[in-house]
Amino acid sequence: MKRRILGTAVAILSGLTLFACGGKKEEAKTEAPANAQEKTDEKDTSAAEKTEASSDGLVYWSMWEATEPQGQVLKEAVEAFTAETGIPVDVQFKGRTGIREGLQPALDAGTNIDLFDEDIDRVNKTWGDYLLDLEELAKANDYEKTANAGLINACREVGGGTLKSIPYQPNVFAMFYNQEIFDKAGVTEVPKTWEELDAACAKIKAAGFTPITSDDAYILSNFGYHLSRINGYEKASEIVKEGKWDDPSVLEVAKAYEDFAKKGYFSEQIASNVWPAGQNQELALGTAAIYLNGSWLPNEVKDITGEDFSWGCFSYPAVKGGKDGVEASNYGAQVFAINKKSKKAEDAFKLIQFFTKGKFDEKLSQESLGIPADSDNKDWPKQLKNVRPVMEELKTRYPWAASAEDNVDMTPILKENFMKLCGGSITAEEFVANLKK
Repeated sequence: MKRRILGTAVAILSGLTLFACGGKKEEAKTEAPANAQEKTDEKDTSAAEKTEASSDGLVYWSMWEATEPQGQVLKEAVEAFTAETGIPVDVQFKGRTGIREGLQPALDAGTNIDLFDEDIDRVNKTWGDYLLDLEELAKANDYEKTANAGLINACREVGGGTLKSIPYQPNVFAMFYNQEIFDKAGVTEVPKTWEELDAACAKIKAAGFTPITSDDAYILSNFGYHLSRINGYEKASEIVKEGKWDDPSVLEVAKAYEDFAKKGYFSEQIASNVWPAGQNQELALGTAAIYLNGSWLPNEVKDITGEDFSWGCFSYPAVKGGKDGVEASNYGAQVFAINKKSKKAEDAFKLIQFFTKGKFDEKLSQESLGIPADSDNKDWPKQLKNVRPVMEELKTRYPWAASAEDNVDMTPILKENFMKLCGGSITAEEFVANLKK
């Protein structure tokens, strides 16, 4: 169902400082991505080969690799935590594949694991039965005083009304763009409607640039966002889950993308781009202007773009007569959770606070080009300054891909045909007919 977060836009801005590293793999199509660096899931064998810590310490299974910026900061934080508190921590860097495939069997087998982290939806939905209720610990430590209020609400919502996880590395999914191309094309304001996006793309194309790119990892989000803009998420999800391809809104989405394809707004490689071709070879190299992706994107391509790349961001545009507008987006976070069988829950919560408050939350933000989770940490990396206007308007939370991947059996078929549609090889009517087959 559609997810509504309480509070005004101002409250969301102060609490919903969203960012996480993410990028998806085929194995996680129905959830928000964890990080595009998950494509390299080589283990830190010195840590991953361990299964338990000493009896007086904590065992923490991490979704990161030890070589990633997040892993490096968390390792430093663990060492500082132990030095300050005297509590040993056995941190095991499992990587995304390692934790997604190994955590549940380990928990079922009774492996000594005190806390772990992963995506907000995966932790609360897939592993919800293993989570400790954190309401009392949060209250006893006055945790919410400077917490990310919007995401705390989101954690309670996906946790069935109870706080069972603590957010960090928040993320938001939106249109990221090259400000320099916008300037050269004379696009002076970010598009807020589909018609405004059309006009902007025409200027960008006339200036000699590719207006929009995408790839096999992210292209379906375009379909999902447009369908949810028209219907709202709940109805859009019903259409996809139940295969209601005769619904007029499906053809409406297809017509909109067929029109853009005919106008030459999409990359010539959009029908065949395999991640990360769109972001690395087109957006980051300055030939394409716009890419629907997550706020982890600047971190993923920083070695290509360098520090001088001028990042812009706007919410997926509203469509004429649609139910939702720019106030709706997929947003979330990575979260920490405590195993309900842990005998050291208070120490585990202390470690979570150490990660998500103050110095190490700020360092994690700067090192990974992320937005801080602690509301007292006001400095966002410059690459994300234009995410703030998007945050100010967010009121409605879409799940990952905004309905497009809610039917896993249809996902590959929908993707194949949507890529063909954007590439111009099939018409809108053929797109719908292929889905009905």
